Amino acid sequence: MNIVDLVQSQVIASIKNEKDIDKAITSSSNIVFLLTGNLLNMTEHLDRLKKANKEIFIHIDFIEGLSNTKSAIKYIAKSWNPTGIITTKNSLIKYAKEEGLMTIQRIFLIDKGAIKKGIDMCHCNPDAIEVLPGLMPSIIDRLTTQVNLPIIAGGLISSKEEILQGLEAGALAISSGDPALWNLDI
Repeated sequence: MNIVDLVQSQVIASIKNEKDIDKAITSSSNIVFLLTGNLLNMTEHLDRLKKANKEIFIHIDFIEGLSNTKSAIKYIAKSWNPTGIITTKNSLIKYAKEEGLMTIQRIFLIDKGAIKKGIDMCHCNPDAIEVLPGLMPSIIDRLTTQVNLPIIAGGLISSKEEILQGLEAGALAISSGDPALWNLDI
């Protein structure tokens, strides 16, 4: 399966606070990005989200107590078994793919140099890239022609109109940390 086939709702619930897990569970978003938690409560969070039939991508750079190593990726794959991971680190993308996890490479587009570096980082063949901030339809459009990977736009998205602009520019989906946007019929 590939990430394009996973997307049912084009709004991804990006969970930044544990208090929003219940909102993600009841949302129409079928994919969640988990950007909170620690080694002690992650199993509980994942169990609850899996019970709600959510596809879960753990942003491993934000999980407290987790190191950025090959053995951490093995632990995630074997013990937690999420759909995949999100990271800014190429080596972790490679390790996660070796463990059978789907991968999303997160890149920050702050200037032209960052765009070039982001494109170069895709040599590790993630399943998708997440670009932040997501309020740049012209950049998203340009990336869709330069990178043969699905693009997820996120960061600073605060309205349905901004979501639609990102999708119209060619993004596969939009990740948002705003629970008010998780139930849009998109």
